[in-house]
Amino acid sequence: MSEKDTVLAAKYSCADCARHCCHSESREHLPANCPMKNQEIHQNTIDEYCSPAYHDFYFTSMQVEKEGYYHWPRLRETVEFAKHMGYHKLGLAFCIGLSAEAKVCADYLRSKGFIVSSVICKSSGIDKQQLGLTLQQTVKESGFEGICDPIGQARLLAEDNTEFNIVLGLCVGHDSLFFQHSQAPVTVLAAKDKILCHNPIAALSPAAARYLKNRL
Repeated sequence: MSEKDTVLAAKYSCADCARHCCHSESREHLPANCPMKNQEIHQNTIDEYCSPAYHDFYFTSMQVEKEGYYHWPRLRETVEFAKHMGYHKLGLAFCIGLSAEAKVCADYLRSKGFIVSSVICKSSGIDKQQLGLTLQQTVKESGFEGICDPIGQARLLAEDNTEFNIVLGLCVGHDSLFFQHSQAPVTVLAAKDKILCHNPIAALSPAAARYLKNRL
């Protein structure tokens, strides 16, 4: 194996495992690279879950999982989690392409008693050409085209002291920057996928995978 191959080689491959010993009490016949063999990491992880910094957040998530499993859509699950945590002000960072859905979401959250601070991805009003892009590198390839500003969204929500932020349809990469800069914990209500009606996991179903094999 070359040095490059060694760097690129994955240490863990749970996606290829058919045994799933981690989901049972069985500890026999573990795959050679099973993460369960790394007990030092897991013990440290348990200690962190039980620490004052994460205990309430983590145990609340397990409580909500128990209550809503196969009963609630993700929107309801988000609301119940926020209620259990005692949050009052929620942040909504959304894509301009999902403005209608953002309005419905904000109205729903307010109807459940939350204060909602919502910030659209184009909130800065900055032209992409100000960042050095040419017109040919923009989506419209003509005239003004505002940047998506996930760092700005995160900072504006922090300025408004939101306690829990919800991402609705931010682009790949933009969502990553939002996660990195958000002052409050973040959950994702929906991931953008204009081709699959914002249901990206549809591309992973066996039938879709065969159909889309040459199109992805």
